[in-house]
Amino acid sequence: MTKRGLPHPEHLRIGQVLSGVQTQLMHEQTALMNAYPRRGPRAFPAEQLQVAIDALYAARRALENAVYDEHPALATTEDYFPYEEHRAEVVVPEKPGSSPGRARFGR
Repeated sequence: MTKRGLPHPEHLRIGQVLSGVQTQLMHEQTALMNAYPRRGPRAFPAEQLQVAIDALYAARRALENAVYDEHPALATTEDYFPYEEHRAEVVVPEKPGSSPGRARFGR
């Protein structure tokens, strides 16, 4: 049985989420590059974030091709590369370790 892919609204939702996550990772990578050397062992976390950013970008490109194949009349470039105001917002805790509903370790 051949799978048909995603409905167009689901492509839109995934595009918003992936683009928001990629944007947040780029902000975090910038923070790391400003705080640590750009070469050597202490640069490793920022380098690995670049790997993740590149992987997200590749996934978004592949999914963009899929949405055009599955929904040629509805698909647009903005499905997976939306304008900033249409990207999902990643919620970052106000202070380290504080997130709603988070149980403390050992409880």
